[in-house]
Amino acid sequence: MSLTLSIIIVNYNGKKFLNDCFSSIQREIDGSSFEVIMVDNQSVDDSVSYTKQYFPWVKIIEANSNLGFGKGNNFGVQHAKGDYILLLNNDTILHNNPLDLIPEFKKNPNIGAIGIKMLNSDNKYTYSFGNFPNMENLFLMKRLQKMKEQDLLTGNFSKNNYIVDWLGGSYILIKKELYQQIGGFDEDYFLYVEDVDFGKRIQNAGKQSYFYPTQSYVHFVGFNTNKNMLLVKGYELFLKKHTKGFKYFLLTTVLSLNAIVKNIKLRNN
Repeated sequence: MSLTLSIIIVNYNGKKFLNDCFSSIQREIDGSSFEVIMVDNQSVDDSVSYTKQYFPWVKIIEANSNLGFGKGNNFGVQHAKGDYILLLNNDTILHNNPLDLIPEFKKNPNIGAIGIKMLNSDNKYTYSFGNFPNMENLFLMKRLQKMKEQDLLTGNFSKNNYIVDWLGGSYILIKKELYQQIGGFDEDYFLYVEDVDFGKRIQNAGKQSYFYPTQSYVHFVGFNTNKNMLLVKGYELFLKKHTKGFKYFLLTTVLSLNAIVKNIKLRNN
């Protein structure tokens, strides 16, 4: 039987977050029109036994290896019965019911995916979207998330929704039909930039990514500077897949300069 929504959560040693995450889903979503699927990437922190004991309604798929983020989500979606998919990080807390956003897809056929307002652990507004790579933002990667619209910079929103290039993978609501049409996440990415690629392929399919600040969630963001080189490698792969010719040469040159600067900073720390 088809459901309205399947929530896919990829977990790797995230036991400390699971109570808050699953409890928020229970609190915000009523009825039987949804399911939660946790793909466990061979955790060694008792995540699976903990979930079975305290949240038996969560469907657990145990992977035979650490699949990474994108491949883990693809694996989960293969088992999903919902017409819509919510990709949700394990270190999140929902503040609203995602089912309330589903009518937006029917109102606006241009919508490919929806993201919502992300708050950090201090409940402060944090960017959960960004721009596609260009000359400026590949050298100063912080600008990959510097949007032109002032509302998106300040968090003082005057509109119900905004079009963005891509949505962060911690919360993406999408029709399963479109997810399957674009092939889900590109499994060549193991960690980082797979969400940028995902947004690009949504756009290539003739749809747009939309940001809705009318709903919010907490995300205990885990990125640190030690992972900067993984980010560089992710963008190298993105450029290889989505650019060509002289533009490819220019952007990869800029990205190489970025990597050199990052390596110097790492050696000096």
